[in-house]
Amino acid sequence: MRVIIAAAGTGGHINPGLAIANKIKEEEKDSEIIFIGTDRGLENDLVPRAGYELKRIEAYGLSKEISISNLKKICKTLRATGKARKIIREFKPDIIIGAGGYICGPVVWAGKKENIPIILHESNAFPGKAVKTLAKKANTVLISFEEARNRIPHAKNIVFTGTPVKIKKIDYSKETKEKKLKEINLKPELPTVLIFGGSQGAQKINEAIIGILGDKLNKDYQIIWATGPKQYDIIKTELSKKNIDITNVKNAHIVPYIYNMEEIMNLSDIIVARSGAMTITEISNLGKPSILIPLPNVSQDHQLYNAKVLENIGAAKIILNNELNKDNLNAEIEKIAKDPKLMKQMGEKALLKSVKDVPDKIYKEIKKIVKK
Repeated sequence: MRVIIAAAGTGGHINPGLAIANKIKEEEKDSEIIFIGTDRGLENDLVPRAGYELKRIEAYGLSKEISISNLKKICKTLRATGKARKIIREFKPDIIIGAGGYICGPVVWAGKKENIPIILHESNAFPGKAVKTLAKKANTVLISFEEARNRIPHAKNIVFTGTPVKIKKIDYSKETKEKKLKEINLKPELPTVLIFGGSQGAQKINEAIIGILGDKLNKDYQIIWATGPKQYDIIKTELSKKNIDITNVKNAHIVPYIYNMEEIMNLSDIIVARSGAMTITEISNLGKPSILIPLPNVSQDHQLYNAKVLENIGAAKIILNNELNKDNLNAEIEKIAKDPKLMKQMGEKALLKSVKDVPDKIYKEIKKIVKK
């Protein structure tokens, strides 16, 4: 099978694209797969690191704002369609897969002109502009949440598959969990709260945690906190002003970045995080109660809609970014941490949104179209 995957910008688009590519290679080892992205996003690191070739075009998300800058971006994106068409003609794919985001525009338009079958994958509960606009050009749109179905009115065919993620549920024994927590100077008897704000951290969340630690509010729970690499030294300074050594905080393990995220998520009892599509999927798959702080000012508030998927079934609590502070975050953590029954119920409800065999379902839909 010869496949082009369009994925650019953030891990939320690129990682599902890579997971789909890996599944195709697993099933058909002779497959040839290339990615199309830009020279600006995370694809420049993630795609070559995963062993795939990345072709670059200059595409941008389009805004309704009338400005010279935006007109230039429109012109560049239109020209990118021609470049994408050249790549398609040379590579001769059997199918084009768009993983969402602005890069899909020129690649899908070019693919349609070359009569190549197209699949779009939408990770969010509230579909992005690209998928909604391009849905009528696609043979099939794959969705990660049933809540997205009625929000893509022009699609010819919609299939619920879920989002492929690396993180899986691990049932650690009590002894193993205790050992791993002690290795990072945490206590097995206290509920463990994992806090992160994406790969770069989240300032608003970090400010609330500084307040919690500064006022020593985490007496009844302990924290594993990924600050984000760029914010770690700033937080170290802020904590030192409160006479707190970042490397020796009671009931807390603080790091710039968590490299063993699957292990840490499985060790944790409660998760505090943003609500990107992949995070919601991971929380669901692990069956963890969560407190979600949607990233504001992102396209069509899609993180809020993602968070509502879990809040609406009683698996999560949402705190809006502009309302977040140390007191209300601590109150919500304590409410769950001090009530084992509630913690268990929320986790069980989160599991209801878990989707099994996601890569198999996506591969099945790809094969259907390629065979035709």
